[in-house]
Amino acid sequence: MSSRLLPLLIVLMAAVLLALGVPLAVSVAGAEQQKAVVDRIDDTARFAALAQFVTDGASGSRRTVPDERLETLRRELGSYHGVYGIRAGVFYRTGVPMANAPDDWSLPAFGEVRDAFDEALLSRRSHDPEQVWPWQRHRLVVASPVIRDGDVVAVVVTDSPTGQMRSRTLHGWLLVGTGEIAAMLLAVGAALRLTGWVLRPVRILDATTHDIATGRLKSRVAAAGGPPELQRLARSFNEMADNVEDVLEQQRAFVADASHQLRNPLSALLLRIELLALELPEDNEEIASVRTEGKRLAQVLDDLLDLALAEHAEPDLKLIDIGELAAERVAAWAPAAEAKGVRLAGDCPATTGWADPVALSSALDAVIDNAVKFTPGGGSVEVTVSFHRDTSTIVVADHGPGLTDEEIARVGDRFWRSGRHQNIKGSGLGLSISRALLAAGGGSISYARHREEEPRGLRVTVAVPRSVPTV
Repeated sequence: MSSRLLPLLIVLMAAVLLALGVPLAVSVAGAEQQKAVVDRIDDTARFAALAQFVTDGASGSRRTVPDERLETLRRELGSYHGVYGIRAGVFYRTGVPMANAPDDWSLPAFGEVRDAFDEALLSRRSHDPEQVWPWQRHRLVVASPVIRDGDVVAVVVTDSPTGQMRSRTLHGWLLVGTGEIAAMLLAVGAALRLTGWVLRPVRILDATTHDIATGRLKSRVAAAGGPPELQRLARSFNEMADNVEDVLEQQRAFVADASHQLRNPLSALLLRIELLALELPEDNEEIASVRTEGKRLAQVLDDLLDLALAEHAEPDLKLIDIGELAAERVAAWAPAAEAKGVRLAGDCPATTGWADPVALSSALDAVIDNAVKFTPGGGSVEVTVSFHRDTSTIVVADHGPGLTDEEIARVGDRFWRSGRHQNIKGSGLGLSISRALLAAGGGSISYARHREEEPRGLRVTVAVPRSVPTV
């Protein structure tokens, strides 16, 4: 979730910084150009004041008698060009230069300089030039009229290079960009802290939900700060989990109590059936059927009690030799398999794992019992122990009729039995008990086909962790 929320916050903050930074950069460029334009206006005003009292004729013809004011103007323009590298000149209305620097600079027939000159002839200063950006090599042209007795007699024109101005603009942009980057880094840091503060309760809630979904019903959401709404959600979740655990505990207690309470009346009923059978012929089919159903009901009650105890019991986890335990169970079931004509083989190398020895033994008993029960005479059942990274596994594979894909999806459900095996002894709770026993200790049980061809058989994999599980 943070991978989606964090980019969104960063994009929004970047958009805000750009919305502030772009106008600021434009303002910096405009301020630099305006400063340069004001300087040029001051310069042209000074040159216009000097040119105002030059006594050259209005026709633009040069006098042969030297004029001190004209010489002063020429020296000023030459010094100005030498120091600043700015071309400057005073031109009569006809375009003839009164004084200019450098000497070979003249008024062009068209272009930006000519447009500024023509505008100044209208007795007003030329308009401010267009904005010059750092990537442009344009020049800055400013023209001011020289007015004598209310008439425009000449025009002062300056044509400035913009290199220094563009350099100052770039420097200002660099400062703005540095500030933007620093602000962005601060914003990213703030976004990380904000998303961590907001999402930490969500992550804890997600982990706790997963724990409860996998059977660790005592897990609760710890106090983790965050927004008040999420804190309130965490408290509500804990209350809900407490209520769910109480309801499940009541159901387990009910199943255990009902199984226990029904066991005694059922035992008495079976005893009366046996006494009644003594008064009937030995080959009476009805009494035999009643006796079979009574024993089956007693087995179901025993399995229900075992299931309730398995779901309620706390596992006694130990680091044990999985191979040794599996070999013991194979040896214990070998006589039963041999009596049915089934070959029970085990490949059980020494492999460690964390499990409750009693619970794992009970689960293996249920799995091996099923494998032997459904394997026809002459078939075989293989028990293989192995490990992979952090898991130790016990695989029990038989050569029985196997199950369809739909049946494999349901195997292990309470009271479920395949319609093809209803006539085989069992209550349908053995694998459910095995799953509950393994889950309590962090283990698992899974089912798959053993082979693709007939007989397909069933492959049951019992897995336990090799490191201390969190249960």
